[in-house]
Amino acid sequence: MNSVDQISLMRELSLETPSKIVMIVLDGLGGLPSPETGRTELESAAVPNLNALAAKCVCGLSDPVMPGITPGSGPGHLGLFGYDPLKFIIGRGILEALGIDFELEEGDVAARVNLCTLDDNGVIVDRRAGRINTEKSQQIAALLNNIEIDGVQVLVEPVKDHRLVAVFRGGGLSDALSDSDPQRTGSRPLAVFPSQSSANRTASIVNRFLETAAEIISDFHPANGLLLRGFSKKPSFLSFKEVYKLNACAIAGYPMYRGLAKVVGMTVLKSGTSLSGQLEILKANYRQFDFFFFHIKATDAAGEDGNFQRKVSAIEEFDRCLPLITELNPEVILVTGDHSTPAMMGSHSWHPVPVMVSGRYCRPDTVREFNETACCQGGLGRLPAYHLMPLVMANALKLGKYGA
Repeated sequence: MNSVDQISLMRELSLETPSKIVMIVLDGLGGLPSPETGRTELESAAVPNLNALAAKCVCGLSDPVMPGITPGSGPGHLGLFGYDPLKFIIGRGILEALGIDFELEEGDVAARVNLCTLDDNGVIVDRRAGRINTEKSQQIAALLNNIEIDGVQVLVEPVKDHRLVAVFRGGGLSDALSDSDPQRTGSRPLAVFPSQSSANRTASIVNRFLETAAEIISDFHPANGLLLRGFSKKPSFLSFKEVYKLNACAIAGYPMYRGLAKVVGMTVLKSGTSLSGQLEILKANYRQFDFFFFHIKATDAAGEDGNFQRKVSAIEEFDRCLPLITELNPEVILVTGDHSTPAMMGSHSWHPVPVMVSGRYCRPDTVREFNETACCQGGLGRLPAYHLMPLVMANALKLGKYGA
């Protein structure tokens, strides 16, 4: 079954019921073994509550896109929401803009901006400018905001830490552009190229903006450079309500993930970035919604920083909080990640992600620990991430019968 068929089938079979689903996404959950111990971050963590839940449910591994493909956060989450990321495509820039409630206009082209550190030769030595705080990035964004090039206005706003968003506003713009971010250190920022002739003018405007911006911030060490990626326009997707008949909400501390939730029509609840604060929001709104997207960023941030032990600690912190979710007694709990971010690599990777589905109607398997090795033996096997939503819906008794 292809993804379009799946969305159509879910729209046909979905039922409105009072049962509740909690989707817990530990961003970048999957890892690789430490050379010292031979265990991944998840295998190294003390997770008695996750293990206890795994022993009562069904486990497996999921591929965010397909085997061997390293996903960005956008495709990784669209798959979890049931939209095949090979069919439903959205750029990072629009997600950042939506995540900070930026008022987009028709034809706007948005790009994610990373402030970075360049050496005296213009080579990238830190793609995240030491993860400078949001207060400093606000100052830089203000310097770059409202630059005009060839009748196109460039609106630059802070997102969080080293991240900004740039929105290009004017007639005849295209998002068919390559990134200026090589996504590695030791290289110079790239020129932006059009992938089709209709984007030639837009590429020229973006490159001129990059030149102007580079001059303005050249003395702002460590944030003396900027990298653009994910050029995109606002897409139009069938909403969660239309497809699944769910009253869905998102509890996510970082703007991009709030943007992803908005794209599929979830209500985005205001919450801080602390796990305790997010749990309070979940409890306070539990009666109002029947689907909860609960996002934890700390695991991914530690993995991208190459900090194995900090990722272990982030997993353990969540495990200590898990009983506060299970005591709400949702009909179904899904625990997984949107992709793997092994600290050994310091980046997203193609490795499949552990997943478990807990509910009264799950057929338990023999898995007794929640980690990569154990989940290989789980009853779910290895499946595409976009197949998880039908399983979750079925276990919540929210799908009717197919056919006579």
